[in-house]
Amino acid sequence: MFSMPIVSLLDEARRLAERGQRVSVLWQQADSLVFIARGREYRSEFHINPSDETMYMIKGEMNLHYRTPEGKEEVAVISEGSLIYTPAGTPHSPRFPPDAFALISERKRREGEVDRFHWYCGKCDAFLHEESFIVRDYAEDPVSKAYQRFFGNEDFRTCKKCGDVMPTV
Repeated sequence: MFSMPIVSLLDEARRLAERGQRVSVLWQQADSLVFIARGREYRSEFHINPSDETMYMIKGEMNLHYRTPEGKEEVAVISEGSLIYTPAGTPHSPRFPPDAFALISERKRREGEVDRFHWYCGKCDAFLHEESFIVRDYAEDPVSKAYQRFFGNEDFRTCKKCGDVMPTV
């Protein structure tokens, strides 16, 4: 059946908060994936998405940490009502509080495409660890799964360069 969904972003964000969830997938089709994300107060990884991505701040403000091609960390501030485009392959870390909400639009993963999550040492900025997933259904919340594996292993969180250990969340 032909469908053209209409979603009230503020109502959906409210329901997401009431359920205590982080992600609400609005639709996943062959070439598109759209979801609302609620902020995570503990976000520290850099996601490397195999597709382009846009992020629209429905409510609140986001500090989008990202790494330049030279590896330098920068921060873009996305205010409420603003939209940012993130090219495929750009390591990025959307950091915003749990009472803020973003609309994320990207391409659904193609067969064999891999999402990667990188962590860096908070003390010396050395690379700590990579988690990777083939994402078939974004409703399975790959970010939470990457966090569980990373924070569940002290060796992953220990910097091989300076010895600092990233604390658990």
